[in-house]
Amino acid sequence: MTKSWSPQGHKPDTTDLEMAFEDNRLASQLYGEYDQNLALIEQKLGVRANPRGNHVMVSGSAIAVDQARRTLESLYSQLEEGQNITVGDVDGIIRMILTDDSQLTLPTIEKKRGHVRMAQIATRKATIVARSPAQDGYIRAMDRTELVFGVGPAGTGKTYLAVAYAATLLERGDINRIILSRPAVEAGEHLGFLPGDMKEKVDPYLRPLYDALYDMMQPEIVDRCIEQNTIEVAPLAFMRGRTLSNAVIILDEAQNTTTQQMKMFLTRLGENSKMIVTGDPSQIDLPRGVKSGLIEALDFLSGVEGIHMTRFSDKDVVRHELVARIIRAYDKKADAETKADKSKAE
Repeated sequence: MTKSWSPQGHKPDTTDLEMAFEDNRLASQLYGEYDQNLALIEQKLGVRANPRGNHVMVSGSAIAVDQARRTLESLYSQLEEGQNITVGDVDGIIRMILTDDSQLTLPTIEKKRGHVRMAQIATRKATIVARSPAQDGYIRAMDRTELVFGVGPAGTGKTYLAVAYAATLLERGDINRIILSRPAVEAGEHLGFLPGDMKEKVDPYLRPLYDALYDMMQPEIVDRCIEQNTIEVAPLAFMRGRTLSNAVIILDEAQNTTTQQMKMFLTRLGENSKMIVTGDPSQIDLPRGVKSGLIEALDFLSGVEGIHMTRFSDKDVVRHELVARIIRAYDKKADAETKADKSKAE
């Protein structure tokens, strides 16, 4: 890939940059269907991007043009490595580039080439690329830390990435099993009245975890692993007394654990195992007056060696942009109610 700078612009504050990509086929994929990837770059960075064959002319402020250059180079590198790119990938690269370099983990940025290389999770079926700085740090933390907390609002990918990471370790033979756990608060942790075996009783609560597994692995492999207990459904209330070795253990919806449940879960960690705890402190379904084990753990386990905490925000939402706006609206409402309660107390 070659590029040439044209310092002169059509306007005093405008910089033009012409970029040329050696592979016409990859250039077409880079632009996206109906140039939708270029359109997103224009929208997010405030530049003009006009494609002509395997050339793109980018115009805008010097800073924005350089950000667009890094975005296009990063995406093109992914294509050169045989990966497909989606609009979500484009949005993720832009998020990373708009974040100050000082806030990114060192492996994220290839200084020599000046573009972003985000953390990835690769299984035989799919490759997942981080789409925000928080996701990037989260994936890297899972690689180097035995216990990782992923905390934040819905739509930030914290559970999906945890399951994807567990799937890739299982495929590589680094672990022997995956254990999925979730507190069944809606059933009061008493599942005996529900019909079926244990798996059927808790399936409704673990469906998001299953969905992620089927995205990462072939359905027949997932089903066989479940039958052989290589992928195990373990309701939180039934994990007491176990030591879990050679496994990735995922606790989802951890905001609905009590203090005792969280302590019990965290102390199940055995040799050659990793634990990933995910939850959203803003969506606690525990009875009034019962403390969330997740919130307490985030408080007094902060700074403990071997534990990493990734905190996601509405800026990390990777579903629909409307989801982020909805989360911000609810947060604003909660803040207003908190201030009103404090005023009444005074």
